[in-house]
This record gives sequence, C-alpha cells and structure tokens, in this order.
Amino acid sequence: MEKFSYEANGYNRVEVNQFVSDVITQTEGIITKCKEQRVQIDKLKSELEHYKNLERTLNLAIIKAEETADNIKKVARDESEMIVEDAKHNASRIVNEALLKADKIQTKADTLEQNVKIFKRKLKLIMEQQLAVVDEIEVLELDPK
Repeated sequence: MEKFSYEANGYNRVEVNQFVSDVITQTEGIITKCKEQRVQIDKLKSELEHYKNLERTLNLAIIKAEETADNIKKVARDESEMIVEDAKHNASRIVNEALLKADKIQTKADTLEQNVKIFKRKLKLIMEQQLAVVDEIEVLELDPK
C-alpha cells in the first residue's frame, strides 16, 4: 500500500490525486480486460455449443450409418438365403427332370431292344422260310416229272 506525505490540512493532495488517478486507470484497464475476456468467453461458449451440436450430429450420423449397415447386412443375408433356396429348388427340379428324361430314354431303349429281338426272330423266320423255298427249288429241279 502506498503511503502519503502529510501537509497542513492532511495528506498531500497531489499524491492522493495521482494515486486515485492511477487506481482509476488500473480499474479501467481491469474493466476493459474483463469486457474483452467476457467477449472471448462468449465467443468460446458459442464455438463450444457449435462443436457440441456438430458432435451430436456426427453421433446421430454414425448411429444411422450403423443401422443402415445392419439393415444392408440383414437384406444381403436374407437375399443370399433366398438365392440358395432357389438354387436348391432349381437343382432339385433339374435332377427330377433329368431322372424323368433318363427314364423315358431307358423305356425307349428297352422298347428298341424288344423291337430288335422281334425283328431278329421275324428275320430268322423269314430266312428259314426262304431257305426252305431254296431247298424246295433244288428238290424240284432234281425231280423231273
């Protein structure tokens, strides 16, 4: 604390006035600095609020992205299961069609084999008859009447 010198009517007026002037100047400086800091605090609060809003928005976006990714995975899983089921069904249908076709071919082959056997028997019979006719011709030519 500052000490003032004494005069006839009390403290030295010039020293007191200078001290009061210094105090006023310092107080005004402090007030100005406080106002500047208040402005800076308000600005920082505003920026902080902006960043909090940005953080909330980003968190919501991340949550939505995760939900979308989960939905896409589920849809892909369901679609793959459906494709596998369709493939199994188609494979089963193709195998059944192939079995039916093979059965028809086997039936035709059996019928053809039967027809070949019948043809052979008939051909053998015809050849035997023709051989008998040839034998008769030889007999007829040898016996003059």
